[in-house]
Amino acid sequence: RDALSELELDEKEADAGSTSAKGGAKKGKADAGGKAKEGKAKAAKKRQSKGDLANTVSNMLQPFRDAYDGAPSLRRGCAVLVLLLLGYGASEFVSYCWTMADGMSEAQIMFRSRVGGNTVIIDDYREAYWWLRDNTPEDSRVMAWWDYGYQINGVANRTTIADGNTWNHEHIATLGRALTSPEKKAHNIIRHLADYVLLWTGGGGDDLAKSPHMARIGNSVYPDICPGDPTCSQFAVNADGTPTKMMGESLLWKLHGHKHKKGVQANPRLFQEAYTSKHRLVRIFKVMNVSEESKSWAMNPENWKCDAPGSWYCEGQYPPALNKLMEMRRAFRQLEDFNAGKEDKDSEEYQRQYHAKMSGLSGLQGAR
Repeated sequence: RDALSELELDEKEADAGSTSAKGGAKKGKADAGGKAKEGKAKAAKKRQSKGDLANTVSNMLQPFRDAYDGAPSLRRGCAVLVLLLLGYGASEFVSYCWTMADGMSEAQIMFRSRVGGNTVIIDDYREAYWWLRDNTPEDSRVMAWWDYGYQINGVANRTTIADGNTWNHEHIATLGRALTSPEKKAHNIIRHLADYVLLWTGGGGDDLAKSPHMARIGNSVYPDICPGDPTCSQFAVNADGTPTKMMGESLLWKLHGHKHKKGVQANPRLFQEAYTSKHRLVRIFKVMNVSEESKSWAMNPENWKCDAPGSWYCEGQYPPALNKLMEMRRAFRQLEDFNAGKEDKDSEEYQRQYHAKMSGLSGLQGAR
């Protein structure tokens, strides 16, 4: 009897649970239905509110519409006003377009400046390039920092030693070495590569301002330029405008300040002034005692070292007279050069010291 009573009790509890679940489901459906109705009601109320607002605005504007429809002169006046506004807007737009076109089409090698209260066109760069074009032999080679290579090639129609295609870091470093070396050592390099040297000398971002970068780039390949000092801190101009010993002896300093800075003059047996622009923004010097042997060697297509006969891609090589200099080079490995092996300890050490110096730390502190 006890077992039977327990069984009956379990059946009653199960029936009660089933009834409760059915009731909960019905209640959930009812709640969902109520929320849906409530949402529909809100949406209908919102639409009605918008409709009421539109009707209100329409009623407010109705007197103006009636006056407009009943007065032809008013319609004509409104049309004339709209046309005048459109015409004024169009004229302002055209004026703005011409102003922008004038500003955006101004050549980068020419610019406007104020001199003595008057607006003048500074045309030194184009004039210098045209001087090269008109006063130098067609086979002349011009050494300048790579920034101006394309301009010299395109405007002056002369061969340049380097241009904006600076993929060959070692070559740019060789150029940097030539410009920042003492005058005699610089001439020993340049006479095998170029017939003229061109400098930007107008202050601001000219070659003197860029020269510390030239020295650093050169030192990254020729470590004897600034031994133990990857940032070449000794190649600089002091706060009072005087050069450091290394700067004062450099070719760049002497050509930049030739007969312009007190006591500064290039050796005329090595470099002769050929042209100085009107506002002294560009100076060109003729290289004396150019090696005709090296020039003829470089002009021979057999020495161009192209990837295939007749190819436009030619890595090139230096005249044999510079072989000893080339032996002093070391391949430069940048931090992002994934092709460089991890065993290149010299490059890693150079990079560590360089970034430590640039951070204002001593060489050994940089790794800590």
